Amino acid sequence: MNTPAKLVTYVAGLAVVFGAALGVGSAVGEVGAPPRATAPSEGAGPAGAGHGESTSHGGQNGDQNGGQNSATTKPAQAAAQDTPGGLQVSQNGYTLTPLTATIKPGEPTDFAFTVTAPDGRPVTDFQVQHDKKVHFIVVSRDLTIFQHLHPEEGANGVWTVKLTLPEAGVYRAYADIFPTGASALTLGADLFAAGDYAPKALPQVSRTAEVDGYTVTLDGDLTPGKSSKLTLKVSKDGKPVTDLQPYLGAYGHLVALRAGDLAYLHVHPDGEPGDGKTKPGPEITFYAEVPSTGDYRLFLDFQHDGTVRTADFTARAGQAAAPAASPAATPSADPSGSPASDHDSTPHGH
Repeated sequence: MNTPAKLVTYVAGLAVVFGAALGVGSAVGEVGAPPRATAPSEGAGPAGAGHGESTSHGGQNGDQNGGQNSATTKPAQAAAQDTPGGLQVSQNGYTLTPLTATIKPGEPTDFAFTVTAPDGRPVTDFQVQHDKKVHFIVVSRDLTIFQHLHPEEGANGVWTVKLTLPEAGVYRAYADIFPTGASALTLGADLFAAGDYAPKALPQVSRTAEVDGYTVTLDGDLTPGKSSKLTLKVSKDGKPVTDLQPYLGAYGHLVALRAGDLAYLHVHPDGEPGDGKTKPGPEITFYAEVPSTGDYRLFLDFQHDGTVRTADFTARAGQAAAPAASPAATPSADPSGSPASDHDSTPHGH
C-alpha cells in the first residue's frame, strides 16, 4: 500500500473511533456531572420516622419504581409492625448508644448512654410516661435477674444511672422512651459483665410468687394475638393488702418479656389512682397482648409501706384462637353463563 492510501485508511479509522466515543458520551451524559437531587421520601426526619412509606414520581420511571418499591416495602412494613419492642438497638432512626464499656460484676457503675435522633444528635426532649421520661430496664439473658431503673438527665442528652450487675454474664438493657414529635418505642442493647457465667434454667410456670413476706397470685391467661386480662392479687400474712401506694402513676407496673429473644411487651394497667374507681389493692389488673405462643416472664413492681418490691412469674401463652370460619363465597355467573373463576372467589389472607 502506498503512502497516500495509508493516510486515507488512518484518517478513516480515527473518524470511527471518535464517532464511537461521541456516541458513548451522549449516552452517559456529562462526565463528572452531579447526580440529580432525589426528593426525600415521606416520613424522613424525626416527625415522620417509622412510617416507611415510599413516594413514587410521575412518568415511566416513577411508575416502574413506585411499583417495585411497593412490592418490596410492604413486606418490610409488615415485618416491622410484627416486631415487638426491645429487639433492636435502632428503630425509626432513633438509636440507643451505651457510653460505658466496662461493667464489673457486683460493683456499682455509673452507666451512661444517649439516644440519638435520625439527624445523629442526642435527643433532649422526651414525653413523660408513667411519671418518668426514661424507663431503663435491665434483665439477665436467662431472665432470672430484673431491675427497673430511672436514669438522671445530664447535659447534651447524656443519661446516667447507678447500675450494679450482680453476676457475670450477658444482660439486656431497654430504654422505654417517647421522643417528642415521634412515637413511643423501646430500644434494646446487650451489656456484658466479664467472668465465669453459667446460665440458669427458666423458672417453672407458676401462678404464685413470694417476695419479702408478700404473696402475689396471678389470675388470667395469655392468648396470642389478643388482649389478655391479667389480675394480680397482693396479700401479706394471709391478709389482702388494701392500701397499696401509687407507683409510676398506677398501683403496679408490669413488664412482660418473651423467653428466647427477650422481646419487650407493653402492658397497660386498668385505671389509675385518684380516678374514683380504681382501688388501692388487693387486686391490680393489666391488659397484655403477646405475639406468639411460648413462655413469658412477668415482673410486677408494687409499692407498700414506702418500699417497691418485685414479684416475678413465668407464664405460658397457649395456642391462638382460630378465627371464625366465614361462609363460602357463592360463585357468580359471568354474562356467558359460566361461573366465575376460582381465583376470583378465593379469599386472600393477610
